[in-house]
Amino acid sequence: MEEDIYPGHGSATQLDNKVFQTFQTSFLQVQNILDQNRLLIHEINQNHESRIPDNLSRNVGLIRELNNNIRRVVDLYADLSSSFTKSMEASSEGDSAGTLRSDGKPGQKRVRAG
Repeated sequence: MEEDIYPGHGSATQLDNKVFQTFQTSFLQVQNILDQNRLLIHEINQNHESRIPDNLSRNVGLIRELNNNIRRVVDLYADLSSSFTKSMEASSEGDSAGTLRSDGKPGQKRVRAG
């Protein structure tokens, strides 16, 4: 059995797997919403071309649904961005421990004002 010669490597792998699963789930949700939007746009176009008053009235609700779906996609991408940023910060914190700058002095973690 191989020994893990890199301390904390297992937890980094677990973090990477969790991040990957989060991205995969979110991207699947986004793809499903975009597929639904494609169908909504097709129906909206058909209703518009028909010029039938009931179909045109129905488009109001379909366009609202389309707008809500777009908001959901934006929210999902914002959550993905936040998750990605947090995972990069977590991995860089682990990578920066014990590092040396190019001048040979110990590296210091930068703290951003939030």
